[in-house]
Amino acid sequence: MYNDASANTTNQPSSHQPSAIFKLYNMDSLQKKFVPVMITPFNLKAKVDLDVVSNLIDFYLAAGVKGFFANCLSSEMYSISEDERIELTRHVVKYVNGRVPVVATGSFGLTIEDKAEFSKRIYDTGIDAVILITGHYANIEDSDEILLKNFNRMFTLTSNIPLGMYECPAPYKRIIGPETFRTLLSANRLVYHKDTSIDLEKVKAKLDILKVSGSKMEFYDAHSPNAMYSLQMGARGMSSISGNFYPEILVWMVNNANNPAKQEEVKWLQSEISRVDPLIHVAYPMSAKYFLRKRGLPVRTISRATALELTPQQKQTLDEIHSSFETWCERLKIKPVDIETLLLPPVPLDPAI
Repeated sequence: MYNDASANTTNQPSSHQPSAIFKLYNMDSLQKKFVPVMITPFNLKAKVDLDVVSNLIDFYLAAGVKGFFANCLSSEMYSISEDERIELTRHVVKYVNGRVPVVATGSFGLTIEDKAEFSKRIYDTGIDAVILITGHYANIEDSDEILLKNFNRMFTLTSNIPLGMYECPAPYKRIIGPETFRTLLSANRLVYHKDTSIDLEKVKAKLDILKVSGSKMEFYDAHSPNAMYSLQMGARGMSSISGNFYPEILVWMVNNANNPAKQEEVKWLQSEISRVDPLIHVAYPMSAKYFLRKRGLPVRTISRATALELTPQQKQTLDEIHSSFETWCERLKIKPVDIETLLLPPVPLDPAI
């Protein structure tokens, strides 16, 4: 952890600027996006496997995702060290190489000054925005006034760094209410919000505020059963764990939720996504790693967040969901990513050319 002595430097402007591609996507108000919350693959020694991270990035991009959320809860961010968080995020940024925006969590540390310092470190990996966990800015019993005070302090200490919010379930889920959301928007520092309200009325209330605010914030719903509804109410996209199982399906949903010619298929797919959603959460992220391995990716079912293995019944359930995924693709004429082709080694260059 960083100590308070480092606080004197946290209000200095960062040398890193948001990429042009991030600004471009912000300006394109019509484009809906699916942004996966990336898992972290580990090798047999439970070390971060950066080669497989690269395989996963290729897979996500081939599926049509329009951004990445690295160093998040799905990444097992609380089970890796500060240096690993930086190394992992830097690798993602370098491998993505500007093709789509990348955001990552930065609010780690005991004090607000610590969180600001780490946010600067992770922003300097080249990400487009630093995401702040709402539960990191007030204790569970604290009022919204305390949360706002701490966010304002964070805004001051992070200078020109673009920031976002995530109502992460850990350390506890701090849902931002409409009026607090309005106040935070007025600071004109937030460009990203990942919502876990689940309640569609709460989602709608925040989206209504966002529409009239003039803010360029991108609003993503994390709850797959909300997908069709949130997208139709104006959410910029989805960022749910289901993208670590079948990103092609979520990409199809964000591309078609508002298509008048596809509403019958959209409603059918939404019912299917909602049906399996509680099942994929069981033993997550191990469940996602098993599913991706079943699809052909070299992801080991190794997790630092849990030492438990999947039970035979859990594996059978995931196998059945995989069969459902194939049915969805067939009905909607979605071509699943060809993993075998994706993993082919590059053809060596002819030295004579």
